[in-house]
Amino acid sequence: MNGCPGCGGNCASHPPMVKKAEYVVALAGNANVGKSVTFNQLTGVDQETGNWPGKTVERAEGILQYRGLRIRVIDLPGIYSISALSTEEQVSREFIAHDHPDVVVNIVDASALERNLFFTLQLVELESPLILAVNQMDLAAQKGIVLDHAKLSGLLGIPVIPMVAIQGKGILELSDAIVEAIHARPRPHLMPFGREVEDRITRIRDLLPAGAGGYPPRWTAIKLLEGDPDTLWEVKKLAPDAVTAAQGFARELEKIHGEQASTILSGERYHVAEQLVSDTVAFRSPGDQEVTLTERIDRVALHPVLGYILLALMLGGLLVWTFIVGAWISEALTAFLSGIAPLRSLATGSVVDILFNGAWTGLVAAVTLIIPYVIPFYLFLALIEDSGFLTRFSLMLDQGMHKMGLHGKAIIPLVLGFGCTVPACLSCRIIESPKQKFLAAFLVTLVPCSARTIVILGIVALFVNIWWALALYLLDFVLIIILGRLAFKLLPGESVGMIMEMPEYHVPHLPGVVGQTWQRTRSLIGIVLPAYIAGSIAITAAYALGLLEPINAALSPITVLLLGLPAITGVVFVFGIIRKEMTILALAALFGTTVFSSVLTPVQLIVFALVAMLYAPCISTILALAHEFGWKRALSITALETGLAIALGAVAFRILSLFM
Repeated sequence: MNGCPGCGGNCASHPPMVKKAEYVVALAGNANVGKSVTFNQLTGVDQETGNWPGKTVERAEGILQYRGLRIRVIDLPGIYSISALSTEEQVSREFIAHDHPDVVVNIVDASALERNLFFTLQLVELESPLILAVNQMDLAAQKGIVLDHAKLSGLLGIPVIPMVAIQGKGILELSDAIVEAIHARPRPHLMPFGREVEDRITRIRDLLPAGAGGYPPRWTAIKLLEGDPDTLWEVKKLAPDAVTAAQGFARELEKIHGEQASTILSGERYHVAEQLVSDTVAFRSPGDQEVTLTERIDRVALHPVLGYILLALMLGGLLVWTFIVGAWISEALTAFLSGIAPLRSLATGSVVDILFNGAWTGLVAAVTLIIPYVIPFYLFLALIEDSGFLTRFSLMLDQGMHKMGLHGKAIIPLVLGFGCTVPACLSCRIIESPKQKFLAAFLVTLVPCSARTIVILGIVALFVNIWWALALYLLDFVLIIILGRLAFKLLPGESVGMIMEMPEYHVPHLPGVVGQTWQRTRSLIGIVLPAYIAGSIAITAAYALGLLEPINAALSPITVLLLGLPAITGVVFVFGIIRKEMTILALAALFGTTVFSSVLTPVQLIVFALVAMLYAPCISTILALAHEFGWKRALSITALETGLAIALGAVAFRILSLFM
């Protein structure tokens, strides 16, 4: 497999691998074989684009961090040959032969394998550690092409990985093969040509000193026989006899075949490629191909149009649950629990009453969050994860997530955020890169959760109009994209590509789904319940002890001077730190009315909702952030979002006051 039978990859010509801080992998192949898609799948968000030194040819590179290794992936130009006739060919040839990447991954089109193997055989002649990635296996199957990739691997002496890169299939296997190749450094089997050509190549090679031209001896001999001008010039100074002999042998072959030597060598490569295809490829009628259930579903789930429709329907179902069913269950639970233990007067109550009211209010808040929102979300997540849909949806949204500095897996926390930010923050654990994990958590705290939605709809949509409510949503999404890009640039660390196994579809295992849902819910209860109870007791005590006025006075420079709101709203925002929709309850209690348009102007209503939407996350979210990332980062996010909310609120108040 590695060209050194019996040595285990540890002989004089095949030295043991020395551990390096960074390894280099080159992607090489013809144009339009899926090379760029593979590059994007491997490297994800962190990609750099520029030109090769001294050349106008574009150079793209990115980082793959996988199985403890840091791997720099270089996307070579799409070419059909490495004869150095064009700048692209020269760049690829020099990089592979002189820069010595640890592994070269040759990507080929399974539906046009013979034509692509012509380039593969040239890479084989360069004798670099090589992997053959056979892409577009789905197109090949549609044409009735069946590839025995294990046999092809045996013939070439290198790993052969079947892929459908655009669907993410085979990327995990390719990543594993790259890591294994870095250690084993597989050398391809040299594929002999016809006897009369092979005999002349051997005789030229015997005349070459070691290292002549900086290329492997066989490659140099072939290039001399082809009459490659660069090779002739480089070798002539070191081995003039070899150059003279090669020119003589070339004339002999041209006399025999009546064609130029370069054409003869190309014909030899095509003949070898044809033989390889003949030995490893079978052709069947497309109708005879067995289509698996996974392939049938993937035709819809990964379709460029139907797949997004299916995804929109699933996400739409989640949002319907959040805004309609979940909200109804939450209201019903609130009414039921309030009937069990009616709250007593806070102003005249004893310490026991204050503690009871605060604790009970916090318990009601936790129950009306976890049962209608958190458990259904976790249950749905476990179902799509166990069924195999999760990886498909993540893959489909990967490119879109790149706009925010994330990859496709981040769609799960972002969607969960529409229900509740706490489980959304905790679900960021599925993201491997610490940088992307923290970035996802930061953006999740900006997603309009169900509590924020209640504030927007209950204040702006009800008392101004629905269009201003939608405008606030749009502003929030724009902020998420802008802040995501800025944070991606400013945060230290590196991102990684989305390397995920593409499992077969199957019916979810119900006991496993329920168990996973309970495990996630249990970890959440430990954060949410104490936070709500302690926070509610603190605010209830402040209310009973008459501390609300001093709080309003302390916050008036912000609420009155900057935001143009009544001073009484200062303490309302403090209530909102417990749970965002408590701002509406506190506002109604303090103003003595639920008709907010009678006490606040349209501009004030919009500004109030804008600030409530963006300022500090609720206390349970802050605790979740501290649990995952530490208090320093949790408080940094809180301070940043509070400052952003105040700044945008102040700007909005002054702009809206001009025309409303």
